[in-house]
Amino acid sequence: MPYKKLLAGAITLALVSFQASAATEPAWVTKSNENAKLLLKVQAKYGPENASSLGVDGYDEQITDMSRDQFDAINKDTRAVIAELRKRLKAETDAKVKQDLEILINTAEDQLRSAAVNRKHLLPFMDVTQLMFGVMRLTLDPRIPKERQKTLLVRLEKYAGITKGYRPITELAYERYVERQKADKNLLGPYKGEVEQALNAAPAMIKGMKDLLTKSELKGWEPAYAAIEKQLTAYNAKIKSEILPKARTDHRLPADVYADNLRQYGVDIAPKELMAKALTSFAEIRNQMTITASLIAKERNLPNADYRAVMKELKKQQIPVDQVMPLYGERLQQIEAAVRQQGIVTLPDRKAVIRLATEAENAQQPAPHMSPPRLIGNTGEYGEFVLTTGMPPDASGKKLVFDDFTHQAGSWTLTAHEARPGHELQFAKMIEMGVSTARGVFAFNSVNVEGWALYAEAEMQPYEPLDGQLFALQARMQRAARAFLDPMVNLGEITPEGVKSFLMDEVGLSEGMATQEMQRYTFRAPGQATSYFYGYQRLMETRQAAEVALRQKFNRKAFNDFVLAQGMLPPALLRKAVMEEFVPSQR
Repeated sequence: MPYKKLLAGAITLALVSFQASAATEPAWVTKSNENAKLLLKVQAKYGPENASSLGVDGYDEQITDMSRDQFDAINKDTRAVIAELRKRLKAETDAKVKQDLEILINTAEDQLRSAAVNRKHLLPFMDVTQLMFGVMRLTLDPRIPKERQKTLLVRLEKYAGITKGYRPITELAYERYVERQKADKNLLGPYKGEVEQALNAAPAMIKGMKDLLTKSELKGWEPAYAAIEKQLTAYNAKIKSEILPKARTDHRLPADVYADNLRQYGVDIAPKELMAKALTSFAEIRNQMTITASLIAKERNLPNADYRAVMKELKKQQIPVDQVMPLYGERLQQIEAAVRQQGIVTLPDRKAVIRLATEAENAQQPAPHMSPPRLIGNTGEYGEFVLTTGMPPDASGKKLVFDDFTHQAGSWTLTAHEARPGHELQFAKMIEMGVSTARGVFAFNSVNVEGWALYAEAEMQPYEPLDGQLFALQARMQRAARAFLDPMVNLGEITPEGVKSFLMDEVGLSEGMATQEMQRYTFRAPGQATSYFYGYQRLMETRQAAEVALRQKFNRKAFNDFVLAQGMLPPALLRKAVMEEFVPSQR
């Protein structure tokens, strides 16, 4: 995976993994999952935090071994798995199992390629504070069984170096950084903005760890936490004194690293081609926004019909904090009613969960997001739509808040994206229907998961009021802007400040939202932001192909239910399934 941070890998896997019980799954799924265990075992060996976040038994008390460089060992074990999977592929006769074997092999080869290109160019900078907060947040999630939460105490003592045979993870992370620095003087260190942001966000996350532990039912955590707090403070001081002064001022990644990022996120076309598609789409969406804004201006007697002015006026309708959650609950009910009335997709009977983020969660991940459930060994837990409220303070202490989601009109499309019929429904369908591990875990990329959520926004737009439609278009415009601004800033065709000002002036984002967007393109996850636009485009292409093939026989609800039933398939495999399975079944 392209994320350099262990935490991000854990979250990504947690988003997409699911394993149905052997009693209910088809025989081909059982056989496919046995094959997938080979690759899961390697990932668990070198990233046990990932495995336990999936719900896999046996890894809850283990931590990643950072006492030595593991690059060669991981490569050796992964290549052995690839060889075995290829052997099984030659002997396999079931078409679905064969396809899953190809998914597993391709995923393993992609992981090797990505690890090699990152090792060739980059020093292994680790934000240990973010890692520790992520592990604690995932383990102490109320949806996790209490018995499983207790294993965190064992991990904390190992991270702190209290357990015999272990040393503090902060010391080991710094040693691995210096080790690679001495081994190759040409390796690039972290970008200055990334280091500054890690240091700025650290206090909120350290406090967030203590808050999580205090609110939990764990006993005896205080000594380990005290040691970790002291170690993180010292580690961050060392980052400030030793790494920050030498951090690179140019945010741009080497071309092959950025290209690998795009590939890992699911974008399989060249940056220039992506930019051309996105620039055209941006102009078309802007035209639609101009029409919609003029209708709203006429309806409300606004003096300026420009879409920017109309959005600014609508944003003034900010909702008091104590009314934000009731508003989003109301939006969800309205959207669900429209989904059922219009026959868009099949919804569960239970309610979706929406909650406000904590300050620590704001620091870790500023953008609104879906907090996924534990999907292996799941006993009925579901995802949560987490609404963030701002950025952590910058180096000067300035804190940027968002006005993008806490107003009447902006709540429609965000609810459709993160809750229903977007991400929450995606994960719910995997829990309720079950998919093979290969299709749920290893076929995943950002393009297919975010493509569905943006598609869900478009499905709901016609049934929203005019002001809601305007901000639905703004959200789509933002995704098109991402698909040309992210490559442009990484190719040196625009500056980070240019990105921020464009998003504020032309897309209408708040300074806080524009800042976190710029950070996403430059160091949080370069390349990832392009996946929304590209995934939406590919899914719409597939739907249109099905409509052309079926004409009057095309059924939207049947199509959307079929897409969700496939799990997290990437675009090419989804298109194949739609044209070879869905279309013939509808005829």
